[in-house]
Amino acid sequence: MRAHVSILVVVLLLAIMPATAAAEQTRTGGTVVVEQGETVRDGLTATGGTVVIRGTVDGDLSAFSGNVLVAQSGRVNGDVSAVAGNVRIEGTVTGTVDAQTGNLAIAQSATVGSLEGAAGYTLIAGTVEGNARVASETLTLANTANVGGNLVYDAETFNRQQGATVSGTVRQDESLGDAGPAPVPQVPNWVGAVYGFFVNLLLGIVLLAAFPGFSEGVADRGRADPVLSVGVGLLLLVLIPIVLLVFAVTLIGIPISILGAIIFAIFLWIATVYGSFTVGVWLLSLADEGSRWIGLVLGLFVIAVLDRIPIVGGIVQFVVLLLGLGALAMALRAHYRGRRSTPEYVETTRRGTDEETPAD
Repeated sequence: MRAHVSILVVVLLLAIMPATAAAEQTRTGGTVVVEQGETVRDGLTATGGTVVIRGTVDGDLSAFSGNVLVAQSGRVNGDVSAVAGNVRIEGTVTGTVDAQTGNLAIAQSATVGSLEGAAGYTLIAGTVEGNARVASETLTLANTANVGGNLVYDAETFNRQQGATVSGTVRQDESLGDAGPAPVPQVPNWVGAVYGFFVNLLLGIVLLAAFPGFSEGVADRGRADPVLSVGVGLLLLVLIPIVLLVFAVTLIGIPISILGAIIFAIFLWIATVYGSFTVGVWLLSLADEGSRWIGLVLGLFVIAVLDRIPIVGGIVQFVVLLLGLGALAMALRAHYRGRRSTPEYVETTRRGTDEETPAD
């Protein structure tokens, strides 16, 4: 555990060091402003509710904000990359404006090197010296617009007002709106089912080999009172997430909540395997067989097959999870209570022995 904490501290320090070294070029806050007459060297990364550039940024500007404005007096000697609700360029950008936004406006007073945009609404009223590529529901070229290169667009509505000039070609490309990662080849469903079976089998083997008596105790509790086990499992499945959520409300409790969620997820996986093991042991008992290893394989196989049946499979998996969760919780409780009561019992026995032994 200490090793994990040490690694985490090192990672955090490594993450903080670059940010500290570049503190002059990183700004955050409700409103981030580069005032008129101010010059920011080596680029700027800005995060805030509103980012306003009235001065000069020598280098690239990266903005993550609700609103981004490069004012008429503003100048960016580099690229502008913006992810925001609204992006408006009124000044000069020597490089590329790359905006992912709800509304994108290149104002009449603006001059940009090139334009890459994805927006709900896009207005080009100024000058784009190079190419413009825009994916937008609505694209408007105002009568003052001037595109020095090609215009490639994908828009449901394209308004080109009289007077708007495009020196290159104007072409619609519907693939712009579909830009994204390459499609992942489809893996047959049975591959996932087989993989899941063997992963669960591996976990089951580890559990039975490491805790043979306890594992059989879990199965015995599940078989002896399946209704109670399912009920306890359902109760835990509802209460534990609520407790974790309560912890997450407080700042101090967030790490506890995250760690608890990870532990609970692992616990649910173990419970699923124990639930299948319980089913397998029960099926073997009908044939007067008692091998726990065969019971493990049989239970996992039967549940995996039933899981392939639409609707029914999901219900079966859920019930098996609750069965295993409840039986596991009750077995842990009994084991814990047994360990607590053992010293007291031993002490009582010792006192009784001393009292019965006659004095020499």
